[in-house]
Amino acid sequence: MNKEILDRLYALTSEEKIIIAGDSGITKEIYSSEDEFVIDSAKLLEQGKLIAMRPHTRFAHFPIHRHNYIEMLIMLNGSLTTKIIDGDTIELKEGDILLLNRHARHEILPCGKDDLAVNIIILPEFFSRNSVAYDRENILRDFIIASLSDKKRYSDFLLYHAKGLLTVENLVENLLWTFMQKRNNMNLIIQSSMDLLLMNLAAFSSETLKDMRNKAQNITISALEYIDMNYVSGTLDELAAIIGYNTAYLSRLLKNNTGKNFKQLLQQRKLQQAAYYLENTILTTERIIEKIGYGNSAYFYKIFTEKYGCSPKEYRKKYK
Repeated sequence: MNKEILDRLYALTSEEKIIIAGDSGITKEIYSSEDEFVIDSAKLLEQGKLIAMRPHTRFAHFPIHRHNYIEMLIMLNGSLTTKIIDGDTIELKEGDILLLNRHARHEILPCGKDDLAVNIIILPEFFSRNSVAYDRENILRDFIIASLSDKKRYSDFLLYHAKGLLTVENLVENLLWTFMQKRNNMNLIIQSSMDLLLMNLAAFSSETLKDMRNKAQNITISALEYIDMNYVSGTLDELAAIIGYNTAYLSRLLKNNTGKNFKQLLQQRKLQQAAYYLENTILTTERIIEKIGYGNSAYFYKIFTEKYGCSPKEYRKKYK
């Protein structure tokens, strides 16, 4: 990490100076105006921006809270311990990247002067822009969808162990440097850098992703990974045999944790792949139907139009 970036981030903030001088704790009013401690993006983000960055406040216990946005916590040096309510205690080390959704309630133990983490505040509107490549990755995509939903679903957080991944480290450094420039014309660069960072995390997910919340969630993630790799011909019976659970239990678990049963998840993945082919290849629609494992063209046209609001031909014309 660039020394100038680290030096600027290590500098004491006004909040930290008050905490040290008065041996006081976190001032809730800085972050929230609600009785329940919900950190409000409006207090941390400049109007018109979708993403912001701030160093994590050290020297004080951060009491139980949640956010009205998706938070990305990047550990640059030292360590940080956070306790997810009704979940796990997580110790972040250098290079770790923690994504917390809007439903996650957690507290953070005090950090020392050498512990350096940054919080990236990401508004839901950021994910409502044009579709990008990490939308194709089931785990990260479903985490984002669950976070944007009013219904709490299968995962409060995703934890990536990204130390040593050069592309991720470079993107983090570039992102932090761009934030520090504080220029109005940097918004597009910041958003594009975040897209690239999420795309790389998604690409490396099998090596770096650790979702540790509970056994049912790990089963759900395994099921989503299976569907992602076997959407053409995968079956619930085969998945149940691989995971070691009967089909009835597995079907209920998927429905409870994702809001969809196996057939719906498989169909969703097929349609996403069809949309990808329409956007990025010259394959005919009939060939795409064959490649994604559908034998009934009329049924495919029906469900594709229901999902995307237009025919495959219109979709290709619109997004090509």
